[in-house]
Amino acid sequence: MNRNRLAVAAAMLALSAGPALAQSTFLESAEAQHVAFPDARLSVSGLPCFEEDKPVLRRLPARLKETLPVAVWNLAQHPSGGRLRFRTDSSRVGVLAANPNTGTMHHMTTIGQSGLDLYVDGGYLSSAWPDKNGKISREWAVGRAGESREVTIYLPLYKGIAITEIVLDKDAKITPPKPFAVEKPVVYYGSSITQGGCAENPGLSCQAILSRWLNLDFVNLGFSGNGLGEPAVAKAVAEIDGSAFVLDYWGNPSPEVYRQTLPGFVDTIRARHPKTPILVTSPYYFPAESTSTETKDKQDEKRRIAREFVDGRRQAGDPNISFVDGLEMLSRDHADGLVDGVHANSLGFYFCAKGLEPQLRKALGLK
Repeated sequence: MNRNRLAVAAAMLALSAGPALAQSTFLESAEAQHVAFPDARLSVSGLPCFEEDKPVLRRLPARLKETLPVAVWNLAQHPSGGRLRFRTDSSRVGVLAANPNTGTMHHMTTIGQSGLDLYVDGGYLSSAWPDKNGKISREWAVGRAGESREVTIYLPLYKGIAITEIVLDKDAKITPPKPFAVEKPVVYYGSSITQGGCAENPGLSCQAILSRWLNLDFVNLGFSGNGLGEPAVAKAVAEIDGSAFVLDYWGNPSPEVYRQTLPGFVDTIRARHPKTPILVTSPYYFPAESTSTETKDKQDEKRRIAREFVDGRRQAGDPNISFVDGLEMLSRDHADGLVDGVHANSLGFYFCAKGLEPQLRKALGLK
């Protein structure tokens, strides 16, 4: 009996070792096609400063470092919203990367913080995450060789990463990805929630979900704990030539700071983009609103500030600014979409995307 159990265990061990050995063989094989990153055939989306700063994957350019708050600059090293995109007829896709600072937050998965998501033809396939040494080494079977398919690799939401290689079949072709429905990206500015806290996966932030639904490019400029509307950050946001700007930074400032900074932030964008749509979101639901008068009063005050500000701008002659009610993005009925009573989980970001979608379609003239 014991001998049989040992035989079964040995067989299971051999089976479990097989794929790992095959994976290592493919990723290291001289017969595979090793595409060193960066490569012009691998499109980098969502990181508008990449051409300036490559191969570094960051959200704001190095030339702005001295003008930005230190915390914002440090958070800009997290490539939230960044994607590698290409078409290939390879049957396999491999990635080699380094992520030395793996996820440490208790309320967010390691994959969401530090990992990669692989989507093929717009559908989720699998993920990768760093080992104890911060190395990512992963191979995926993606379909039959010779059949062209679109590959999107979503970069980490909350940690920096360096991509070393993309590995493909030896004779596989690499061609450009399909164009987006709108040429310019939607630019989002906000807090930790905007940055993607706390989606379980990099491909499940609100912005990533909307991007797939509407075939839109996007830039994520959410800065955890530091979406405070500073003038220097407003200038950095306004540098980007966006199709729309979504100001989602109600989470960090007090009502007083929010009231003081919102007009100047919009003025800075308008100075460079006089007719580009601007969407101003208000707070979504916090469960503490049902138990704390102080929390409810602060949330309601920010809602009033956002609505009254937008109404005033429209009355003053700006028809391209819109108010988005956060309670239509995530309401009391959607409280299961929160991981800690504040930050959205992946379900919460789905709710947020559903609430924002009609407003974004309208702003961009999409059917």
